[in-house]
Amino acid sequence: MTEGTPSPLQPLREDWQRALCVVAHPDDLEFGAAAAVARWTDQGKQVVYCMVTSGEAGIDGLAPQECRRVREAEQIESARIVGVDQVEFLGLPDGVLEYGVGLRRSIAGVVRLHRPEIVVTGNFRDTWGGANLNQADHIATGKATLDAVRDAGNRWVFNEQLTGDLEPWGGVQQVWAFGSPQSTHAVDTTDTFERGVASLRAHQAYIDGLGWGDFDPSEFLEGMSRATGQRLGVAHAAPFEVFPMGWGK
Repeated sequence: MTEGTPSPLQPLREDWQRALCVVAHPDDLEFGAAAAVARWTDQGKQVVYCMVTSGEAGIDGLAPQECRRVREAEQIESARIVGVDQVEFLGLPDGVLEYGVGLRRSIAGVVRLHRPEIVVTGNFRDTWGGANLNQADHIATGKATLDAVRDAGNRWVFNEQLTGDLEPWGGVQQVWAFGSPQSTHAVDTTDTFERGVASLRAHQAYIDGLGWGDFDPSEFLEGMSRATGQRLGVAHAAPFEVFPMGWGK
């Protein structure tokens, strides 16, 4: 490997059956991870989406309550395209998420409910690699997700959640942060790339609201997926940073 050449990426493990994806906003998964989700659902795996907010502050020309309705509908359709039929919205306020106990509590409850083996979240590093700064909501959600996964397995943390059939869940083996500039692994999305594009197109009202008149979802996603694919040795791939949860996992 020559100086300045990106290091090769390792394929993510696929010896699991249940995953939970926790992100801040509708559209977050579609900007990099949806094609990977399509691959997993094609394999018969169960994937659940959890949106911490409904993205209600995301369109300047729409009042939050109307924007919430539009963006939730777009996310449900986007998820359907890649084979996900469970989408939860926690209803926390868009744009002003703060890392802390409250956010950890909300996410831990969802982890306990769905009992995943893998949890997927978004990049929570300060940047996307280079000059592009990450958003505060993304950073707060990703960091809280890591901690909430540990919280979910501790009977004495957020103990008030443990009513009825809800029990602690310490079975999360790894947390994967897609799009991280510190990614070491990737998923081959060559066969599902176009469905990932279609899932991003489903957020058309949001894209229009941003004023991105010339935005081409296929071109945008291809830029990252081809560069990542070269590092994995395939045509298209999605990058992930891997966080083992516990010894030997």
